[in-house]
Amino acid sequence: MAQMPKRVKHRKIQRGRIKGNATRGNRVVFGDFGLQSLDAGWIKAQTIEAGRIAAQQYVRGEGRLYIRVFPQRSITSRPLETRMGKGKGEPEHWVATVRPGTIVYELGGVSEQQAKICFARLAHKLPIRVRMVKRRAQ
Repeated sequence: MAQMPKRVKHRKIQRGRIKGNATRGNRVVFGDFGLQSLDAGWIKAQTIEAGRIAAQQYVRGEGRLYIRVFPQRSITSRPLETRMGKGKGEPEHWVATVRPGTIVYELGGVSEQQAKICFARLAHKLPIRVRMVKRRAQ
């Protein structure tokens, strides 16, 4: 089932703009390899879940997948063929706001070749351009 917040302070949020690069969540922390976004955009909760399922099917029991984004923004829409006015539409789905540089998924416990194949499967599902990055030695 797609993720969504348990409760929010405001049900309806203005759209706004996504400016600048990610300053947080832009390093591989949990796994060995990460899928980093190159574009700004919104990723639906259903898309995140579809990527999770695709990665789990490929990795099976040998590796661990970490999801680094959470859909906490509601997107509203009005019904089709509705007249103008009468306020803002009802929340339709939830999205995660992603800036360039954000790590979306991480993989641990797999080889680099396996991670490359797995992330290629995930990249097809995402609405933004992504690249694979390795964990930096500290």
